[in-house]
Amino acid sequence: MHTNQSKPKNKALLDLILLGHVNEMAVSIVAANLQTIIGLNTDIRTVIGDPDYAFVPGRNQFDATRIIKTLCAITDGAPLKLGMIENDLCTPILTFVYGESQLGGKAALVSLHRLSAEDPAVTYQRIAKISLHEVGHLLGIKHCWKTTCLMKHSSNLEPLDSLSMYFCSACEYEIKRSMEVLVNRNT
Repeated sequence: MHTNQSKPKNKALLDLILLGHVNEMAVSIVAANLQTIIGLNTDIRTVIGDPDYAFVPGRNQFDATRIIKTLCAITDGAPLKLGMIENDLCTPILTFVYGESQLGGKAALVSLHRLSAEDPAVTYQRIAKISLHEVGHLLGIKHCWKTTCLMKHSSNLEPLDSLSMYFCSACEYEIKRSMEVLVNRNT
């Protein structure tokens, strides 16, 4: 006897994990942009607390690499994890980062700390751009050379602000291919 079992159509493929208190509007905007621009169903997870284990006292920042390792250790929920934090982030070799990601991995991290502007709309757009960029890396996309593509590397706010809210056609194609693999693997 053949039964028609339906699979959940909107199964989350990414968990948005809040590390400490994070601006609720920023969280909602990131989730909406991941869904709209990449087509990535996202669940917002409860707050897991400040990552005190990753604090670097001499720098008064948090080590993004340590936090990503902790995010990778979370085995329940969606296959991809995006952490959001209000605190300033660094890596052992960079004085600060807006975000950090594993290329083709399962975890990324975004800091809201250095992204504020006088205009809240600009602040939220910056947060969305960094989040989309880091998730692009999770999907295996490297930095792009095209000046308006979201995968273009931005080491300061001026080039970040000049980016569009979209990927170039080549990066968009690769993201769609990666999304098809991710969906097929998780249905």
